[in-house]
Amino acid sequence: MPSSLLSGRSKLPLFCLVAFDLIVALGCAEIAEYLRFGDHVGKHNINLMLIQALLVIVFSFLCGVYQPWRGRNLLERFGMVFLAWGLSFVGLVAYLVMTKTTGKYSRIWLGYWVLISIPVTIIARASCYQLLAKFRAKGRNTRHVLVIGSGRNYQNIVETFGKDNALGFRLADSIDHTGMNETLAKLAEVIARGQLYDECWLCLPLSEHKLLQPIMYELRHHTLNIRFMPGLADLPLLNHKTTPIGGFYSLDISCSPMDESSRVIKKLEDIVIGSLILLLISPVMLAVAAAVKLSSPGPVFFRQLRHGADGRPIKVYKFRSMKMHDESEGQVTQAKKGDSRVTRVGAFIRRTSLDELPQFINVLQGRMSIVGPRPHALAHNEYYKDLVQSYMKRHKVKPGITGLAQVRGFRGETDTLDKMQNRVECDLEYINNWSLWLDLKIIVGTVFKGFVNPNAY
Repeated sequence: MPSSLLSGRSKLPLFCLVAFDLIVALGCAEIAEYLRFGDHVGKHNINLMLIQALLVIVFSFLCGVYQPWRGRNLLERFGMVFLAWGLSFVGLVAYLVMTKTTGKYSRIWLGYWVLISIPVTIIARASCYQLLAKFRAKGRNTRHVLVIGSGRNYQNIVETFGKDNALGFRLADSIDHTGMNETLAKLAEVIARGQLYDECWLCLPLSEHKLLQPIMYELRHHTLNIRFMPGLADLPLLNHKTTPIGGFYSLDISCSPMDESSRVIKKLEDIVIGSLILLLISPVMLAVAAAVKLSSPGPVFFRQLRHGADGRPIKVYKFRSMKMHDESEGQVTQAKKGDSRVTRVGAFIRRTSLDELPQFINVLQGRMSIVGPRPHALAHNEYYKDLVQSYMKRHKVKPGITGLAQVRGFRGETDTLDKMQNRVECDLEYINNWSLWLDLKIIVGTVFKGFVNPNAY
């Protein structure tokens, strides 16, 4: 393979991406000025424009906008762009409020600026990557890959990357692993041909890990990227990545995805959004509390022990929806259709999820998050932990008031094993893919379709 074909390994330099965002930020601000003031521009707000442009760069770094996009989900990446630009304007408004200069600038101009700049930067990026996709489908801007392996995962990778694709990777050669000596001999033949590759993917089962060192030794004189892809997609893994520990490298297959920076971001999210929501819903909570108190004798709140982060028991608050009753120790009987224990007010607040509102108090206490796996009763955890694979891994993070499972409709009574399995799969998917952007999408999804629960009794 001629070396000229390897030009696909070059990337658009980071400073070009930063310059692009600066140009878009300042250019859209100028366009917004023209739309607002016409040819008679009243003020040239260069200081404010530079502050917003700087905020865009900062938040783009924080949101991962400048990370490599090759082979990644583009919708998720565009979501990060939207989030970074949205936060930059939130920061700009916060700056104006803190400096008491909101009256100095035209609100219509700021509105035009927001409405123009965010679509422009997303459309520009989409056009750029659409163009790249066409180049890559023709073999340009492509990384050429040598694949070594066996089994279903190996066959799937060969099939996927052996044809034209827009992912930026192309199968240049493959070696079927039939035995250590045979594989090393085939690899030596490939190297002797003088072919050049950008990457080598080792698609081997974990049981064949002894082959890794000899292959890496054979490739020691080459600068290609070497990736171990053991085919773990069929396993219910949690946060699978590589972590250096004391000079050793671990392939993490069931670890908490929340590093220190992620915990800080999620904590700030819970405090800021939780405080705002609690302030807005306080009149509703007072009305519900009065209705619950008048509906039947007993306390307004129902307190129940649930498992929190790392499986530690926590007390979770809900508005009481049932009449006072006794149950055997350790037994929790789920409400069923026509359950006589549920009051009329209780049935309404359960259907509308108003009974969950006191859990925002749990959020501010640090026991729960706004978004996360819903906490189940301790008795349910004991029952399902041996029936649903990886059930207890959902407790790697704080439980949430809402979650991915609730937005997708897996709420209410879990009277069958399949229902609980679906809920747990959603919880693990959320944990594996956590981001601030995902949390915000779930919160918005809850507002539009996550409150009303037709399955509640």
